[in-house]
Amino acid sequence: MPAIEITKLSKTFKGRKGHVVEALHEISLSVGPGEVFGFLGPNGAGKSTTIKCLMGLLQPSSGEASIMGKAISDADARKTVGYLPENPAFYDYLSAEEYLHFVGRAFRMPEALLARRTEDTLKLLELWDARNRLMRGYSKGMVQRVGLAQTLIHEPDVYILDEPMSGLDPIGRALVKEIIIDLKKRGKCVFFSTHITDDVEKVCDRVGVINKGQLLVVDSVERILERGVKGYTVLVSSPDGQSEEVFIEKASLQSFIQQSIGKQQLLEKIEPLRKDMEAFFLEIVSK
Repeated sequence: MPAIEITKLSKTFKGRKGHVVEALHEISLSVGPGEVFGFLGPNGAGKSTTIKCLMGLLQPSSGEASIMGKAISDADARKTVGYLPENPAFYDYLSAEEYLHFVGRAFRMPEALLARRTEDTLKLLELWDARNRLMRGYSKGMVQRVGLAQTLIHEPDVYILDEPMSGLDPIGRALVKEIIIDLKKRGKCVFFSTHITDDVEKVCDRVGVINKGQLLVVDSVERILERGVKGYTVLVSSPDGQSEEVFIEKASLQSFIQQSIGKQQLLEKIEPLRKDMEAFFLEIVSK
């Protein structure tokens, strides 16, 4: 059973003077358990609209979607979801610890389990020392960490994160990537939107590129990077100890290796030169 299933999902809005804006046009995709899926697109592409439809914050104009086999029209579909909105805002007169207790009780977690999970989650996100401070005194990055903490507290099966790296410093970004990778190892589904291609390249199994409300392509990150290989940088050492770095075309690598072995040369490094995810993204969107 797919963790997230979307079938021909569309959403239109009425703009000024009755003008109809099509924010989503027949989006279809499936995300499985244990998969990290990156939803990549420029600002205004339809990423947040898709996520809000999944979370019941917007009603689709047409199409269907389900989470863990339950239709998104059913409130029970969200019992197994950890959701981070694009711009999280909390009751700032609460501390992070108080807020996580509030969230855990909303999910009817036993008090002993909630206390243990609150401590573990705050320590994981490096908020433990600030746990008793009111959130109105938190920085933007700390608020973002609280948002991530409330997605983790009840250990759901599906994580839907809208721009989870937003507002985080490099240390925080690295921490979130580690958390996402750990969730994948534990068989959780992570669906997150971003416009930062490096995030997708580092942690995702597959990526979907959306622009102007249309899903342009869905493919595995591994295949995208493999197809982007243009050639190889090879560091060769001759028997007399002299080293030389050369560029070898992709189609010529095998024959070059055989020739080097015949000349008793040592291949110290073979490094692929490839288009990165950003180049792939820009190429798709520009077309």
